[in-house]
Formats: sequence, structure tokens, C-alpha cells
Amino acid sequence: MITLSLPSPAQPLLPPSSKTLNPSRQNIIPCSHSLKNPNFEPLKNRLIRQLDVGRLHHAFSTLDLMTQQNAQPDLSTYSILLKSCIRFRNFQLRKLVHRKLIQSGIELDSVVLNTLISLYSKCGDTETARLIFEGMGNKRDLVSWSAMVSCFANNSMELQAIWTFLDMLELGFYPNEYCFAAVIRACSNANYAWVGERIYGFVVKTGYLEADVCVGCELIDMFVKGSGDLGSAYTVFDKMPERNLVTWTLMITRFAQLGCARDAIDLFLDMELSGYVPDRFTYSSVLSACTELGLLALGKQFHSQVIRLGLASDVCVGCSLVDMYAKCAADGSVDDSRKVFDRVPEHNVMSWTAIITAYVQSGECDKEAIELFCKMISGEQVYSYAVKLGLASVNCVGNSLISMYARSGRMEDKNLVSYNAIVDGYAKNLKSEEAFLLFNEIADTGIGISAFTFASLLSGAASIGAMGKGYKSNQCICNVLISMYSRCGNIEAAFQVFNEMEDRNVISWTSMITGFAKHGFATRALEMFHQMLETGTKPNEITYVAVLSACSHAGMISEGQKHFNSMYKEHGIVPRMEHYACMVDLLGRSGLLVEAIEFINSMPLMADALVWRTLLGACRVHGNTELGRHAAEMILEQEPDDPAAYILLSNLYASAGQWKDVVKIRKSMKERNLIKEAGCRNRVYRFHAGETSHPQAGQIYQELDQLASKIKEMGYIPDTDFVLHDIEEEEKEQFLFQHREKIAVAFGLISTSQSKPIRIFKNLSVRGDCHTAIKYISMATGREIVGRDSNRFHHIKNEVCSCNDYW
Repeated sequence: MITLSLPSPAQPLLPPSSKTLNPSRQNIIPCSHSLKNPNFEPLKNRLIRQLDVGRLHHAFSTLDLMTQQNAQPDLSTYSILLKSCIRFRNFQLRKLVHRKLIQSGIELDSVVLNTLISLYSKCGDTETARLIFEGMGNKRDLVSWSAMVSCFANNSMELQAIWTFLDMLELGFYPNEYCFAAVIRACSNANYAWVGERIYGFVVKTGYLEADVCVGCELIDMFVKGSGDLGSAYTVFDKMPERNLVTWTLMITRFAQLGCARDAIDLFLDMELSGYVPDRFTYSSVLSACTELGLLALGKQFHSQVIRLGLASDVCVGCSLVDMYAKCAADGSVDDSRKVFDRVPEHNVMSWTAIITAYVQSGECDKEAIELFCKMISGEQVYSYAVKLGLASVNCVGNSLISMYARSGRMEDKNLVSYNAIVDGYAKNLKSEEAFLLFNEIADTGIGISAFTFASLLSGAASIGAMGKGYKSNQCICNVLISMYSRCGNIEAAFQVFNEMEDRNVISWTSMITGFAKHGFATRALEMFHQMLETGTKPNEITYVAVLSACSHAGMISEGQKHFNSMYKEHGIVPRMEHYACMVDLLGRSGLLVEAIEFINSMPLMADALVWRTLLGACRVHGNTELGRHAAEMILEQEPDDPAAYILLSNLYASAGQWKDVVKIRKSMKERNLIKEAGCRNRVYRFHAGETSHPQAGQIYQELDQLASKIKEMGYIPDTDFVLHDIEEEEKEQFLFQHREKIAVAFGLISTSQSKPIRIFKNLSVRGDCHTAIKYISMATGREIVGRDSNRFHHIKNEVCSCNDYW
């Protein structure tokens, strides 16, 4: 429980005057030797004039000239330079200013140090910002604390922002509006919205809700993003005595986005009556609300206002207008949509999508839709030609391609295509280290790594070996290789790379522990974790996800609970949702479903869909229909279009013989257009249960028939309880051998050499009968079969699986 208590004065706790906290340029006393140099003031004035018009590089030349002429720059000069770097967002120069400042030997005051914190924060360099903050000692003031809270909040380090805010309170600092706004921003998510609600009460007591518009805006967003609570968001809005255009637009937008279109329009009209002039964002939201309600006549009135205000050419407004005319036209015509589209001079992916969708949905304009699509992607021809010539990895060409995608609003294509092309280009041109560094950049952005990326990197790794560069000493490359081999199912190759590394960091250890855990080698994973601790390497949040997963997959309940409890006590790591999900999995797999639900109810966070999905899977395995239904309801409350929840619940009902409920769920899935993804192989082969469309279907089923006979002679007995259809027993047995896992194995047997392992991947967890059958098939054929489901790898050889049948 977080409690926020400070003395409650009669007046709002506003910060002292700016003179106390933010000395102006004139109040900073320059160095005495600078005052004696007649060139100091003229050169400083020249530098200020250059900064005022954004000529930062010229200003740096003047700074060097001051040093050459012994008119040493004073602290205020450096302070102005730093603030100009922030003002003009030229963050590349930050280190140069900082270095010159250190070299000058001038003692830094809180103003300059606070500016440095803000500068590094805006660059995303939170570690340097934190080091500066911690090194300030008694120079820290309210601005310092506010800057640090803001730094963490703006760089997705929400928990650190909250703890920093609480530390500040304990030391007796009263928050100002910037500090409140930053910590509320950190609470604008499902994990920490409950903290934000307590801070809201603190804000009301201190009077900042009435005193500052920014704090009110952050509170509105916190209630909407954190818990979807539009009622509380509007209460905040209603209590604000002062509102600006941003506040009105924010509230209108949130109403429109959360399905309250009528309220959005009413609020828009109230805003106009209050004398505010809407901007492009306000009109975009209110036009979307009109579209939602089918109010074409009102939308046309807003369109005329847009034209009078000169906003008709704006792509954001244009996109909303295109969508409105397309969806609200009584005759299904797209003529008005096309007129709006043609009047917008520059388009992004959203506007192109809007007009193409309009043509497709009209039902009779497929040709026009295709023509527009071809026009949209005409830039692809440039890209394809560059790849064909092998120029995509040349810096200037690669950068230009990425810029092209960015200008057209198609950064997702740059992510999925351009990165891969450039990685491949580096690898083929023996620039393997550059390829691996770019891989880390891809991973940092959260983009999914494709098989093509891995293939290019493996090629790069091979070229490093051929060139004799000795990748073993390159920590970055080794870490990527460990992850890559592990994800591709070759855990021993990953371990070999790990063993040969000359220097390891937490990423190296964590990658290897994760690999062992995912491959079912729990004992090896935990042994490696203990070795890591013995070396003095501090684990992180991801390390503990791997450790808890290993305990879960091996049924090591007491061991898992011990590690979960040690996270915070021994290493200060606050459990995240993934850690709680691991604990639910640990209890659920062991059949301790009551303990699992009690654990969920005791969580300090609201359990998300991942946690409930984990419990639902356990209910399916152990046949607890009542608890499974509750888990599914909780999932669908948060993610109503999650096909996995429907499938797991359907399977649970089927295994209990509740066929009416199965039919009901599958009908609901069909109505929602939710489908179960097919299994796939690396060469785009996909397999559904009962697959007949594959060109080698005849050979596959012939192989399956032969395998069925072989493994039955060896003692395999089909477990028809896993057939989740209301059919006769004989049909159930036949149906079992048409499961996609068995089809994929049969295809692997007829299309790969005897010496190679067969690798199959499945998007859900493997079923019991398939697991048993594949073990028999492995023994009958002498083949190693590596399977990966949604949870882990299964290494099957000579009828033995790495999971020890605990899955």
C-alpha cells in the first residue's frame, strides 16, 4: 500500500518563485578572469545571437574562439548552449558541450546539472542522467527531482519514476506541477493505475488540479489509458477551472476512441460555445464521432468549417473525411471520398488505406482499389532495384530507403523489410560485425526477428570465422548467436558458443538460462543460474522469468517459490506480470488450481490476459470446467478477440463432453472471424488438421498409415480423450492421426535426410496423444524430433523427451 502524506497548507503547494530555483543568465556571476578580457562580452553576445537563430555549429566555433583568445566561457555561456541543444533538439552535440564543460574546470551549479539531466533524458540516455543526478549530492533541488522523475517516466521506466517520486517526498520536497505531471504519466498504464489514483487524491489536496492545466491533462489520460475509466476522466475535466484547446481536444478524442461518440460531439459543441477554435486534431476526432453515428449532415457542416479554417489539406483531417464520406454515403458512392483525398497534397499510409478501403467496401470498385494500391507502393520499385543491385546496405542508399518509408508513413515496412536487407547486405559484404550490431538495434525496437534475419546473421557468423577475426572475444556477437541457436532448436550449439566466450555479461547468462528453460532442461538452467550468481553477475527481470519458467516446466514448486521470493529481497527486482504468470503456471501445471486462483487474487496488480490464459491452460489439462470458464471470461473481458481463449475453452468443454457449449463457442468464433492459425514449416508449408491441399498430401498420408501400423505394434495406444469432437470411437482414432503435428512430422520424414533432426513448430501447446505418438515415431524411425509449442521446446529421441512428460 502506497500512502502519500504531507502537511496540507491552506493554499496550494506551488513552488517558490523562479528566482529561487532558476537563476537567470544575469544572476550567474562570470569568472573574474573573463571579465578582464575585453573580447569576452562581444564574443559571448555573438554566440548568443547565433544560438537565437539556431546556428549551433557556428556557436561552437565562437566557443572555441573564446578559448583561443583567453576569454574563457563562463558557466552561463555553457548553460545557454545546453538549453539551445534541447530547444533545437540537436542532441548529438550534448556530449561535446558536456566534455568542454568538464575540461573548463568550472564548478557546476544545480541549474546546469539539471539542464544536463533533461538533455540526456531527451536522448534516452537514462543511465548518464541518473549518474549526474546521484552525483549532485546536496545540490539537488526540486527541479532536479522533477527532471529525474520525468526522465524515467518519458523513457518507459515507470516503476523507477514512481519510486523516485516517493523518495523525493520522504526527503521533504513538495512536488511542483512538472513533477506531478511526470509521475502521473508513469501511472498511465494498467500496471500502475492504482498508484495514479492515490496520487490523484494528493493532487486534489495540494490544489494543483485547479492550478495547472498540464496536471489535469495527464490525469485524464491516466484514467483512460490505465483503466478505461471515462467517468473519472470526465470528472477531472469537469473540475478543471481553466482549460485550453489541448484539454478540450484530449477529452473529445478519448470520448471518440472509447465508443462515446455522442458525448464527443456534445463536448465539441460546448468547446465552440466557450470560444475555442478547433484545430486539426479536434476536427479529426469529432469527424470520426460523426462517422461512428452515421451523422453525415452534421459531418458536412464540420467539413465546411474545416475549409474556412484552411485545414482541408491536412492529411489527418483528410483521412477522417475520406472515412466519413465512404461509410456514411447513402448510395455507397465513393465520389466525395475521392474528391477529399485528391485535395490533400501529401498522403501517409493511413490516408491511402482509408481511400483504398472505401473503394473495396463499396463493392463495385475493386479495379480502382488495386490501381490506388499500386500507386501507393510505386516507391517499392526503387527499393527492389536497390536490393537487386546489392546496394541496400550501402549507408547512403540504406538511409535514403529508410527515409523514403518514413516520409510515406510506412515505418513498419522499413522495420520488416529494410532492416533485413541491410543486415543481409552487411553479411554478404563481410561486414559481419555491423550486421550483428544492427541486429541488436532491431531487437531493441521490439520488432519481430524473422527467419531471414537469422539466416543472414548465421552467414555473417560464418564469415567472421573464415576471416579469422575470432568472434569468441566479441560479446555482442556471441550473445546473438546463443539466442539464435536456442530459438532455432539447437541448444547444444548455443551452449558451445557460451562455453567458448571470453567475456560474459548478464545478457549472455540470461540467454543461456532461457535457452535451457525453453528446451526443458530445468536442472541445467538452475545450475547455470547459480553459477551466474557465483561470478557476481547481477540477474535482471528477464533472468528471473527464465528461472521461474524452468521451475514451472519441471514441477519444482518449492524451488520456484523460493526464487520468486528472493527477487526483491536479494536483488531489488520488483515482480512484473510475466513473473506472476510464471508462478500461476507453476501452480497450475502441478494441479494446484485453487492455490493458483488464490495467488492471482493476492496479486498487487490487476491480472492481465496472460495470467488468466495461463490458468485457463492449466484448467484444460486438469479438467476444471468451472474455473476454466471464469478464466476465459476474464481473458475475453480484456481481449475480446483473442482466438486462443476461445480455442482453449472449447477444448475444455469438449474434453468434459459438453458439446452444446463447444458448438456455441465455435459459432461465436466464426461470427467474429477468429481462426486458429495453421502450423507452418520454414519453407511456407502450413498444416491444418486433416490437411489435403498440400501437393504431397498423398505421400504424407501414406507415410502416416505406415507409421500408425508400426507404432501400434510397438505398444502405442491412441488416447481418444484428446479428440474434441462428438463422433464415434473408430472415427476418433482416425481423426487423431490427422492432427497437424503428426502431419508435419510425416512431411519431415519424407522430405529430409535421415541424419537431420526434424523440427516442427506449433502456435499452441502440444496435445498429450501427439506427444506420446511422436515419441513412438522417434523410436520407430531412429530420428530425433525437436518440437516447439507455445511454451517450450521438446527434444524427443529414442522415445524419451526432454520435458520428462511434465508439460
